[in-house]
Amino acid sequence: MHGNSPKSLRQHLLAQRKQFVGSAGYAKVQEAIVTSLTHLLAKHDAQIQSVALYCPIQDELDLRPALLAWADTKIDKVLALPFARPDKHLDFYVWQEGDLLIPSRHGVLEPDPNNPRRPQIIPDCILIPCVGWSQSKAGDKNHHWRLGYGGGYFDRTLAQLRKAKPNLLCIGIGFDWQKLDDAQWQAQTHDEPLDAMLTESGLVTTD
Repeated sequence: MHGNSPKSLRQHLLAQRKQFVGSAGYAKVQEAIVTSLTHLLAKHDAQIQSVALYCPIQDELDLRPALLAWADTKIDKVLALPFARPDKHLDFYVWQEGDLLIPSRHGVLEPDPNNPRRPQIIPDCILIPCVGWSQSKAGDKNHHWRLGYGGGYFDRTLAQLRKAKPNLLCIGIGFDWQKLDDAQWQAQTHDEPLDAMLTESGLVTTD
């Protein structure tokens, strides 16, 4: 399937995702994830006032339409997008549909950090796309881990933001087939755990 390195594993998973997105069953999977996300936001309506999403790249699931609809129908709900700093941390800025976005050096569309109408915030909930993901058990608790693109941006950012906002909710977005076992990949000591994983099977929490 792939070599032993994380790089070759990522390449394999990205190629598989490209093929999956073009398959006949993808629309149904997409609908299931969006429905679960909508239920999650409704269930935690009092807790979640702001959500950080992402501009999709390399066949990532596009959640923007669903989240724009959520923000449009709710009073005082805010969306935000990440901006990658040179030190490989992420800052989050308020985003509204139609805002000018600037491509980063990685090709990701980002908000303009100098836009005075769009302040920087620490969101209540961060949705994080996964290239792959895994689950491990410690005592009675499940832990979920994200395999990303290897830059470490989210790990550095979450470690910092969780100190400022302990109740921050970090949810991985992915597909069932992306789940990896220990023989394929194991989280490292610097990896930050996810609070939950959202796939077409629904929301899987750490409880």
